[in-house]
Amino acid sequence: MRKLYFLMALISLTMKAQNLETVPFVDLDKYAGKWYEIASYPQRFQKGCHGTTATYTKSGQGYIIVENRCNKNSLTGKQSYIKGKAFVEKNSGNARLKVQFFWPFRGKYWIIDLAEDYSYAVVSHPNRKYLWILSRSPQMSESVYEQILSRLEKKGFDLLKLQKTEQN
Repeated sequence: MRKLYFLMALISLTMKAQNLETVPFVDLDKYAGKWYEIASYPQRFQKGCHGTTATYTKSGQGYIIVENRCNKNSLTGKQSYIKGKAFVEKNSGNARLKVQFFWPFRGKYWIIDLAEDYSYAVVSHPNRKYLWILSRSPQMSESVYEQILSRLEKKGFDLLKLQKTEQN
C-alpha cells in the first residue's frame, strides 16, 4: 500500500510539473523595464537580499538583457548586482524564456501570470521550485496580491514557502 501511495504522489507531482501553463502571449516591449520583487520562494542565490529588482532591456542581438539588483542584509546595505541574458523559447508566445547568468547554464523562466496592463507578473519554473511575484511599483495592493495567491494555489504552488520581499 505504501508503494502505491508513493507512486501516485510521484505521478501527481510529475503531472503538475508538466501541466504548468504560461500566459498565452507576452509583448516584450511592454514587459521591458524595471520590476520590483514583491514575494518569492527563498533561494540560496538571493540570501540576505532586500529591495530586490529586475530590469529587462531588449538588445539589438535578439536576446533580453537581465539586470538583477538587491541590497544585502538591509534596505540600506551594500548593493549586489548581476547581469545576464534571456532567450525566448520559440513558439512560446514570448512567455517561456531561458535566463543565463553564467555560461553555459540556462534556467527556465516561465511567465505564468501577467496583468493586462503589465502592472504585475508572476514567474516560475515548470518544476514549481522557483516563484517570483513582480510589480512595477515597490508596493502591491493587498487585494491584487490575494488574487494572485488564489490563482497560484489552484496551480499547485505551496503558498507556505512564499516570503514577502522588503521594499522601500
